[in-house]
Parts: sequence; structure tokens; C-alpha cells
Amino acid sequence: MKMNIRYFVLVFLFLAVNPIVNAQYGYNNGYNNPNNRGSVIPRSPEPERKPENLTAEEIVDREMPKITEAIELNEFEQAVVSSILTKYVQQSIELRILKLPADKAREAAEKIRDNQKEELQAGLPEDKFNKLVELQKQGYNKIKKQKKKQKKKKEKEKSEDLEK
Repeated sequence: MKMNIRYFVLVFLFLAVNPIVNAQYGYNNGYNNPNNRGSVIPRSPEPERKPENLTAEEIVDREMPKITEAIELNEFEQAVVSSILTKYVQQSIELRILKLPADKAREAAEKIRDNQKEELQAGLPEDKFNKLVELQKQGYNKIKKQKKKQKKKKEKEKSEDLEK
């Protein structure tokens, strides 16, 4: 019986002391440990990613499919709009780089917008120009949602016609 009591006490002490020793020396298998002494792979800080500095051409190329879809431009009109937007986006980028005082920057941005609007008006038919202006005011996402709603309505009408 004495052997069983001694054995029980030794096992109990071992189980009680083991977590304390592991915590003291850091043997916790690397879980939630920033130093991670048990890891084989050395840790180094990850380099910070800088936001992409896109060129004017890249910015316009990203937006042109949305504009073309919303306004239904032909190839010639796409080329005209793309060249005008590229020109004025480049001017806007240059304006940001200059870091002018707020008043001068605002005035310059207004001049850029006005010149862009004038060139677009001269290069596009009136109805498409008005659509483009409306698109710029509302944003591209709203136009897409409206087109999706129109497509759903047409699909419902077709399904109703098929049922009859």
C-alpha cells in the first residue's frame, strides 16, 4: 500500500510541476509565442507593401470597360475617350505630385475637370456625353446595378411568355 501512495504522490507532483516548468522555459510548442524558441525557421519582419503607383494609362485601362459597357461606345469613341481621360488623369497625377497649397490645388483641379469636360463634349455625341457625365456623377456601380435589374426584368418577362 505504501508503494501505491508513494507512486500516486510522485505522479501527482510530476503532473502539477510539469506545466510550470514548461512555462518557465518556454516549451509550449510555439503556440502564441512571438519569440518561438522551438521553431526551426527564423522569423523576420515582413517588408511593408507600398500601394501601387499606377500610371495614367493603367488607371484608364481599368476603367474603360466599365465606361464602354455603361455608355455603349463604339471603337472610335472608345479611342477618343481613352486618350482624353489618359491626358487628364496624367495631369491630375502630376498635380498631386506637386503638393500645392489647398487653394491652388483646388483651382488647378477645377481647370483640369473643365478642360476634360470640354474635350469630351467636343469628341462625343451629345447623348453619350450626357451619359458619361451622369456616369461620373453617380459612379459606375449604380449603372451596373440598374443594368442587372433591367436584365432580370427581361428574363422574368421571357419566362412569363414561355409559361403562357
